[in-house]
Amino acid sequence: MLKIEKLTKKYGDKAAVDGLDLHIAPGEIYGFIGHNGAGKTTTLKSVAGILKFDSGEILIDGHSITEEPIECKRVMAYIPDNPDLYEFMSGIRYLNFVADVYGVSSERRMQLIREYGDALGLTDSLAQNVSDYSHGMKQKLALIGALVHEPRLILMDEPFVGLDPLAAHTLKQIMREICNRGGAIFFSTHVLEVAEKLCDKVAIIKDGRLVRSGTMDEVRGDASLESVFLELEE
Repeated sequence: MLKIEKLTKKYGDKAAVDGLDLHIAPGEIYGFIGHNGAGKTTTLKSVAGILKFDSGEILIDGHSITEEPIECKRVMAYIPDNPDLYEFMSGIRYLNFVADVYGVSSERRMQLIREYGDALGLTDSLAQNVSDYSHGMKQKLALIGALVHEPRLILMDEPFVGLDPLAAHTLKQIMREICNRGGAIFFSTHVLEVAEKLCDKVAIIKDGRLVRSGTMDEVRGDASLESVFLELEE
Protein backbone atom coordinates (compact mmCIF):
# COMPACT_ATOMS: atom_id res chain seq x y z
CA MET A 1 0.00 0.00 0.00
CA LEU A 2 2.83 2.40 0.92
CA LYS A 3 6.44 2.16 -0.18
CA ILE A 4 8.97 4.71 1.02
CA GLU A 5 12.30 4.20 -0.70
CA LYS A 6 15.50 6.12 0.11
CA LEU A 7 13.51 9.17 1.21
CA THR A 8 15.73 12.16 1.95
CA LYS A 9 14.55 15.61 2.97
CA LYS A 10 16.98 18.37 3.94
CA TYR A 11 16.56 21.76 5.57
CA GLY A 12 19.70 23.59 4.55
CA ASP A 13 22.62 21.29 5.32
CA LYS A 14 20.68 19.22 7.85
CA ALA A 15 18.94 16.03 6.73
CA ALA A 16 15.62 15.81 8.58
CA VAL A 17 15.05 12.43 6.92
CA ASP A 18 18.04 10.52 5.60
CA GLY A 19 17.59 7.58 3.20
CA LEU A 20 14.45 6.19 4.84
CA ASP A 21 13.05 2.85 3.62
CA LEU A 22 9.66 1.60 4.83
CA HIS A 23 7.06 -0.71 3.27
CA ILE A 24 3.54 -0.90 4.68
CA ALA A 25 1.20 -3.60 3.41
CA PRO A 26 -2.62 -3.64 3.30
CA GLY A 27 -4.05 -4.70 6.64
CA GLU A 28 -1.18 -3.27 8.72
CA ILE A 29 -1.23 -0.72 11.50
CA TYR A 30 2.31 0.65 11.42
CA GLY A 31 3.60 2.77 14.29
CA PHE A 32 6.30 5.40 13.81
CA ILE A 33 8.29 6.27 16.91
CA GLY A 34 11.03 8.78 17.63
CA HIS A 35 11.95 11.76 19.80
CA ASN A 36 10.86 15.29 18.92
CA GLY A 37 12.73 16.38 15.80
CA ALA A 38 13.57 12.82 14.74
CA GLY A 39 11.85 13.22 11.36
CA LYS A 40 8.41 11.70 11.94
CA THR A 41 6.29 14.68 10.88
CA THR A 42 8.57 15.45 7.94
CA THR A 43 8.14 11.88 6.73
CA LEU A 44 4.35 11.96 7.10
CA LYS A 45 4.06 15.31 5.31
CA SER A 46 6.27 14.03 2.50
CA VAL A 47 4.05 10.96 2.08
CA ALA A 48 0.96 13.17 2.11
CA GLY A 49 2.36 15.34 -0.68
CA ILE A 50 2.58 18.44 1.51
CA LEU A 51 6.39 18.64 1.55
CA LYS A 52 8.65 18.28 -1.46
CA PHE A 53 11.59 16.01 -0.73
CA ASP A 54 15.11 16.03 -2.13
CA SER A 55 15.48 12.45 -3.27
CA GLY A 56 13.93 9.02 -3.06
CA GLU A 57 10.49 7.74 -4.01
CA ILE A 58 7.11 7.40 -2.33
CA LEU A 59 4.56 5.04 -3.87
CA ILE A 60 0.96 4.83 -2.68
CA ASP A 61 -1.04 1.94 -4.09
CA GLY A 62 1.53 1.79 -6.89
CA HIS A 63 1.35 5.53 -7.74
CA SER A 64 4.15 8.04 -7.25
CA ILE A 65 3.31 10.96 -4.96
CA THR A 66 5.49 13.23 -7.10
CA GLU A 67 4.31 12.05 -10.54
CA GLU A 68 0.68 11.17 -9.74
CA PRO A 69 -0.30 13.20 -6.67
CA ILE A 70 -4.04 13.28 -7.44
CA GLU A 71 -4.22 9.50 -7.81
CA CYS A 72 -2.39 9.13 -4.50
CA LYS A 73 -4.58 11.61 -2.64
CA ARG A 74 -7.76 9.94 -3.85
CA VAL A 75 -6.94 6.86 -1.78
CA MET A 76 -5.38 8.41 1.32
CA ALA A 77 -6.12 10.77 4.18
CA TYR A 78 -3.75 12.77 6.38
CA ILE A 79 -4.53 13.92 9.92
CA PRO A 80 -1.94 16.36 11.36
CA ASP A 81 -1.20 16.63 15.07
CA ASN A 82 -2.91 20.02 15.21
CA PRO A 83 -5.62 20.08 12.55
CA ASP A 84 -6.32 23.44 10.91
CA LEU A 85 -10.01 23.46 10.02
CA TYR A 86 -12.29 26.07 8.45
CA GLU A 87 -13.52 27.65 11.66
CA PHE A 88 -16.21 29.75 9.94
CA MET A 89 -17.99 26.54 8.94
CA SER A 90 -20.22 24.39 11.08
CA GLY A 91 -19.04 20.84 11.70
CA ILE A 92 -21.56 19.33 9.30
CA ARG A 93 -20.79 21.89 6.60
CA TYR A 94 -17.10 21.06 6.87
CA LEU A 95 -17.79 17.33 6.52
CA ASN A 96 -20.04 17.90 3.52
CA PHE A 97 -17.33 20.06 1.96
CA VAL A 98 -14.79 17.25 2.33
CA ALA A 99 -17.30 14.70 1.00
CA ASP A 100 -17.97 16.96 -2.02
CA VAL A 101 -14.24 17.17 -2.79
CA TYR A 102 -14.00 13.38 -2.88
CA GLY A 103 -17.29 12.83 -4.70
CA VAL A 104 -18.95 10.86 -1.90
CA SER A 105 -22.66 10.28 -2.59
CA SER A 106 -25.24 11.97 -0.36
CA GLU A 107 -26.51 8.66 0.95
CA ARG A 108 -23.08 7.25 1.74
CA ARG A 109 -21.80 10.42 3.42
CA MET A 110 -24.86 10.65 5.65
CA GLN A 111 -24.34 7.04 6.70
CA LEU A 112 -20.64 7.51 7.48
CA ILE A 113 -21.04 10.87 9.22
CA ARG A 114 -23.72 9.39 11.46
CA GLU A 115 -21.69 6.24 12.13
CA TYR A 116 -18.44 7.99 13.03
CA GLY A 117 -20.13 10.99 14.64
CA ASP A 118 -22.04 8.71 17.01
CA ALA A 119 -18.96 6.57 17.70
CA LEU A 120 -16.85 9.61 18.63
CA GLY A 121 -19.63 11.47 20.43
CA LEU A 122 -19.70 14.44 18.06
CA THR A 123 -23.06 14.09 16.27
CA ASP A 124 -24.91 16.47 18.59
CA SER A 125 -22.26 19.17 18.06
CA LEU A 126 -22.09 19.11 14.25
CA ALA A 127 -24.46 22.07 13.91
CA GLN A 128 -22.06 24.27 15.89
CA ASN A 129 -19.37 26.40 14.30
CA VAL A 130 -15.90 24.86 14.38
CA SER A 131 -14.69 28.06 16.07
CA ASP A 132 -16.68 27.00 19.15
CA TYR A 133 -15.07 23.54 19.30
CA SER A 134 -12.52 22.48 21.88
CA HIS A 135 -9.22 20.97 20.69
CA GLY A 136 -10.56 17.48 21.28
CA MET A 137 -13.72 18.20 19.27
CA LYS A 138 -11.64 19.57 16.40
CA GLN A 139 -9.55 16.40 16.51
CA LYS A 140 -12.69 14.29 16.28
CA LEU A 141 -14.01 16.37 13.38
CA ALA A 142 -10.71 15.98 11.55
CA LEU A 143 -10.91 12.22 12.06
CA ILE A 144 -14.44 12.01 10.66
CA GLY A 145 -13.40 14.21 7.73
CA ALA A 146 -10.54 11.83 6.99
CA LEU A 147 -12.79 8.77 7.17
CA VAL A 148 -15.77 10.08 5.21
CA HIS A 149 -14.28 9.16 1.82
CA GLU A 150 -13.15 5.71 2.99
CA PRO A 151 -9.40 6.04 2.26
CA ARG A 152 -7.29 2.94 1.82
CA LEU A 153 -4.25 4.57 3.47
CA ILE A 154 -4.52 6.81 6.52
CA LEU A 155 -1.61 8.90 7.81
CA MET A 156 -1.89 10.16 11.38
CA ASP A 157 0.47 12.41 13.34
CA GLU A 158 -0.05 11.84 17.08
CA PRO A 159 -3.76 10.98 16.63
CA PHE A 160 -4.48 10.31 20.32
CA VAL A 161 -3.34 13.71 21.60
CA GLY A 162 -6.33 15.69 22.87
CA LEU A 163 -8.78 12.78 22.76
CA ASP A 164 -10.63 11.71 25.89
CA PRO A 165 -10.14 8.07 26.97
CA LEU A 166 -13.42 6.88 25.42
CA ALA A 167 -12.69 8.55 22.08
CA ALA A 168 -9.14 7.16 22.10
CA HIS A 169 -10.51 3.65 22.71
CA THR A 170 -13.04 4.11 19.90
CA LEU A 171 -10.36 5.34 17.52
CA LYS A 172 -8.27 2.22 18.18
CA GLN A 173 -11.29 0.08 17.29
CA ILE A 174 -11.91 2.09 14.11
CA MET A 175 -8.26 1.75 13.08
CA ARG A 176 -8.37 -2.01 13.48
CA GLU A 177 -11.66 -2.29 11.57
CA ILE A 178 -10.22 -0.29 8.67
CA CYS A 179 -7.18 -2.55 8.46
CA ASN A 180 -9.34 -5.67 8.75
CA ARG A 181 -11.06 -4.46 5.57
CA GLY A 182 -7.72 -4.20 3.78
CA GLY A 183 -6.74 -0.63 4.56
CA ALA A 184 -3.40 0.48 6.02
CA ILE A 185 -2.54 2.99 8.73
CA PHE A 186 0.79 4.75 9.30
CA PHE A 187 0.86 6.86 12.45
CA SER A 188 3.35 8.53 14.73
CA THR A 189 3.00 8.43 18.49
CA HIS A 190 4.84 9.15 21.71
CA VAL A 191 2.54 6.82 23.63
CA LEU A 192 4.62 3.66 23.52
CA GLU A 193 2.05 1.60 25.41
CA VAL A 194 -0.52 2.33 22.71
CA ALA A 195 1.92 1.39 19.97
CA GLU A 196 2.86 -1.83 21.73
CA LYS A 197 -0.76 -2.97 22.07
CA LEU A 198 -2.13 -1.68 18.77
CA CYS A 199 0.53 -1.95 16.07
CA ASP A 200 1.29 -4.88 13.80
CA LYS A 201 4.66 -3.34 12.97
CA VAL A 202 6.71 -0.45 14.26
CA ALA A 203 9.62 1.66 13.08
CA ILE A 204 11.98 3.68 15.29
CA ILE A 205 13.62 6.73 13.74
CA LYS A 206 16.51 8.72 15.22
CA ASP A 207 18.02 11.86 13.73
CA GLY A 208 16.28 11.17 10.43
CA ARG A 209 17.53 7.60 10.10
CA LEU A 210 15.71 4.34 10.60
CA VAL A 211 17.33 2.46 13.48
CA ARG A 212 14.93 -0.47 13.84
CA SER A 213 11.76 -1.77 12.19
CA GLY A 214 9.68 -4.91 11.90
CA THR A 215 6.93 -6.73 13.74
CA MET A 216 6.45 -5.84 17.36
CA ASP A 217 8.10 -9.10 18.46
CA GLU A 218 11.06 -8.48 16.15
CA VAL A 219 11.62 -4.96 17.44
CA ARG A 220 11.19 -5.52 21.16
CA GLY A 221 12.49 -9.08 21.52
CA ASP A 222 12.22 -10.14 25.16
CA ALA A 223 12.08 -6.55 26.41
CA SER A 224 9.34 -3.91 26.38
CA LEU A 225 9.03 -1.41 23.54
CA GLU A 226 9.79 1.37 26.02
CA SER A 227 13.07 -0.19 27.12
CA VAL A 228 14.13 -0.80 23.50
CA PHE A 229 13.27 2.78 22.55
CA LEU A 230 15.15 4.25 25.50
CA GLU A 231 18.19 2.09 24.79
CA LEU A 232 18.27 3.17 21.14
CA GLU A 233 17.85 6.82 22.09
CA GLU A 234 20.93 6.86 24.32
